[in-house]
Amino acid sequence: MNTAKEHFHGSDLEKVEQIFGIKKEDIVSFGANVNPLGISPMLRDNLASHIDAITSYPDREYTDLRKAISRYVGADFNRIMVGNGSTELIGLFIQIQNPKKAMLISPTYSEYEREILLSGGTCTYHFLQEEDDFHLNVDALLSSLTSEYDLLIICNPNNPTSTIIPRPDMDRIVGTCKELGIFVLVDETYIEFTQNMEAFTSIPLTDTYDNMVILRGISKFFASPGLRLGYAICNNPGLYEEMSKIKNPWTINSLAGVAGEIMFSDEAYIKASKEFTYEERAYCLDRLEKMPYAKAFDSYGNFILVKISKDDLTSYGVFEACIKKGFMIRDCADFAGLDDHFIRFCFMEHEHNEGLMDVLETLLG
Repeated sequence: MNTAKEHFHGSDLEKVEQIFGIKKEDIVSFGANVNPLGISPMLRDNLASHIDAITSYPDREYTDLRKAISRYVGADFNRIMVGNGSTELIGLFIQIQNPKKAMLISPTYSEYEREILLSGGTCTYHFLQEEDDFHLNVDALLSSLTSEYDLLIICNPNNPTSTIIPRPDMDRIVGTCKELGIFVLVDETYIEFTQNMEAFTSIPLTDTYDNMVILRGISKFFASPGLRLGYAICNNPGLYEEMSKIKNPWTINSLAGVAGEIMFSDEAYIKASKEFTYEERAYCLDRLEKMPYAKAFDSYGNFILVKISKDDLTSYGVFEACIKKGFMIRDCADFAGLDDHFIRFCFMEHEHNEGLMDVLETLLG
């Protein structure tokens, strides 16, 4: 058995298989934050009939795909750009903006900092505070922003805390950044899992501001990380023109483009995914509330951040106990701003959620 305290990401199933001797097929990945309902049934039933799409090049402008996204998010078609996952769009945006000094609201996804450092910039953290239950203190953030920054990155809902910034607060933030000459990148990867999403998404703010870009993808909510499809929403034609100049053509293959058009129109699947998330969130929070050595923080994504308060138990110890039962959670000790008393897990099928709660109850109950 492994004794080194390694940190495993949700996609590290092969690594876990090798170290713990558990077949990856037998592991339930609570660390990947992917919708357990799987892909859209409409996509499953119809994609094969579009196989001939691979015999020709995709439309360079991805017009039909962008129109499908426009209908889905309620944003102007001309404000939408698509890319090979949101990762490509993050890289393109940072390459164009070339930020010298960026602020990240942390703890958060590590890819932002990586891209900034690769571009030659530096990063400063504005840490969410545990005493605020990891909700953003907007006044504290605004008081720390100055014109020396040229980029602010916000994950909303945030990973790994699962907390969210309401749109009126985001309005204040983006407005202040506009005055200071700061561009704002808002990553809404998990927004579709949020109850009353329409009250939280920042997309309507693009009617007012041209110093913000909103990123989304299909990996998590639509359970399609292998398709590599992401999209950006921004009311800044100059930025899009610059991104289009350096963006490689046809980075989205023909089938991925067709798949996007289909899944964004599958209203029954979208509704079922939301309702499933709401029910399982309530179930898990209720179970955790009864565990004296666990504190669950507010959840607006499809995952929950939990603090362990048992003196002789660390996040790695919980990870190890769970993986022995075939449940792979996320040890959050390697997130900047957290320590070895925090874990994160997403919602899987109900029977698996029950199993995980039973394991946590034996450890933290």
